[in-house]
Amino acid sequence: MAFTDELNTLNNAFSGLGVDEKSLISILGNSHPEERKCFRKGTPHLFKEDERLFERWNDERVRLLKHEFMRFKNAVVLWAMHPWERDARLVKEALKKGTEVHGVIVEIACTRSSEELLGARKAYHSLFDHSIEEDVAYHIDGPESKLLVALVSAYRYEGAKVNDATAKSEAQTLYHVIKNTDNTNPIEDDEVIRILSTRSKAHLQVVYKHYKEISGNNMNEDLGADLRLKETVQCLCTPHTYFSKVLEVALRNDVDKNTKKGLTRVIVTRADTDMKQIKEEYQNQYGVSLSSKIEETAHGNYKDFLLTLVART
Repeated sequence: MAFTDELNTLNNAFSGLGVDEKSLISILGNSHPEERKCFRKGTPHLFKEDERLFERWNDERVRLLKHEFMRFKNAVVLWAMHPWERDARLVKEALKKGTEVHGVIVEIACTRSSEELLGARKAYHSLFDHSIEEDVAYHIDGPESKLLVALVSAYRYEGAKVNDATAKSEAQTLYHVIKNTDNTNPIEDDEVIRILSTRSKAHLQVVYKHYKEISGNNMNEDLGADLRLKETVQCLCTPHTYFSKVLEVALRNDVDKNTKKGLTRVIVTRADTDMKQIKEEYQNQYGVSLSSKIEETAHGNYKDFLLTLVART
């Protein structure tokens, strides 16, 4: 089997997002001992030899493969859940994983409707006998804690009415705080938190427009390295651009497992909502269709399931 088409197919079956179950069954399932030996010899990234020349799985690769085999199961389980339970469990997981995935909490708090966020908070009560607010306040330290508690506690006005003069005034307030970071960190400023956590999305999108008129830059550009504030602004004001970026990064080969989870999370949570707009934005931003990129990067049942969800709209 060494260096044959079958070996290349097996290599591909174990590479990327998910696994190609059909190839593993048809090739490995029908292979003879000598052919499997050739497979082990021909895949040094999967198998290694110890000082006794004993061929064994690379333990780190086994651990990673377990994650790949689980992708399809996890996607199906998340898809079948009630959306409120799904969001509650995603928040809980983000709190357990730590700072690097706190952006998931921002995503849920800022891209859901008021009723959807309230539903997630109710589900969290039922599942974990705590409130989202108290767990966010308890588990998250530092400057971002106050902002995140305010965001998960929000119940925003959902109508279309916007007072343009107020929006322009608040754009000026945000510009002043963001540009005067010597005085205060924007994420700790009470006015910044008030505006971002209480104003309607329609209002904030007008604020975003006026901010660019004042600054010459988009607000998230001026926020520089302040990741949580940037995520907050993006999710509230340009959500389809935000989701497209999460998908693009998750589909890269060189990112960590938590980043890769963004592919399942975004497609499963947005398939019934605004996937059409996300697909259009992805195409505009990266010059390739989301379906084509998934086809190129993912494998097996996981790939087929994601493509099915993406094609629903």
